[in-house]
Amino acid sequence: MRAVVVTSFGGPEAVEIVETGVPEPAARQVRIKVAAAALNPVDAGVRSGVFGGAGKRLGLGWDVAGTIDAVGVATGWTVGEEVVALAYGAAKSLGTHADYVVVDADAVAKAPVSVDAVHAATVPLNALTAAQALDLLALEPGQRLLVTGAAGAVGGYAAHRGIAVTALAREADAELVRSLGAAESVTGPVAPGSVDAVLDAAILGAAALEWVRDGGAFAGVIPQAQPASERGVRTGAVEVSPDGARLAELVALVDEGVLTPRVAETYALAEVAKAHARLAEGGLRGRVVLIP
Repeated sequence: MRAVVVTSFGGPEAVEIVETGVPEPAARQVRIKVAAAALNPVDAGVRSGVFGGAGKRLGLGWDVAGTIDAVGVATGWTVGEEVVALAYGAAKSLGTHADYVVVDADAVAKAPVSVDAVHAATVPLNALTAAQALDLLALEPGQRLLVTGAAGAVGGYAAHRGIAVTALAREADAELVRSLGAAESVTGPVAPGSVDAVLDAAILGAAALEWVRDGGAFAGVIPQAQPASERGVRTGAVEVSPDGARLAELVALVDEGVLTPRVAETYALAEVAKAHARLAEGGLRGRVVLIP
């Protein structure tokens, strides 16, 4: 089978497509025939060496939508089921940017029925990140949450818990973020101490912390990179983890029309270097998706 890997760090030209054996699922694992796999900034980070791993072959791809085609023992899944999953890890030898991928059975959820596999492939990493960041914030309904980078893939999944979301986004994205569930959109400036919490999807750091009221909460999206606590503000950063049960809840919200998967562009797996180059250009409103 084909798989996208990096063996040396660099720009889009560093990604390689290699031929490798089809992986076999062990106990409590399933193999998925990949129908679509999103390309995320974390993949660019792995490619460029942000997470280390020099001298190793690193497989790219965290998100997958596809069909189970083999199962290990004690999985609870059946061959032929259409699913989505998160294949966690920056140092795995094979990722989801491949023809097949093996994942733990408890990282898998049934695919949404309301969208195609290309859109479904954009859900696991970004929706789980947003949901787990909201868990860190532990807000009550009616409290005010400011989401930076609200038009991005993570920020766009943050408005679904009865929390009053203020979206920090460009004026051109105001209509988009309101359609995703934000109560209001602002371009800045934001008054210091004016919100109960910040989900900092745009990675503004200390600048965004100033907008949180005393005793509020701040959640970043890069593990261990949150600003230091001040004024009694709880600060933390989400490190996304696979969670099939939680992913199933998010899939249900997709099917209910509460969450909106967004695809910016699609590329064939053979065009993965072009896809990385497009991601590097920025300005995307939705995910780039690879199709084997």
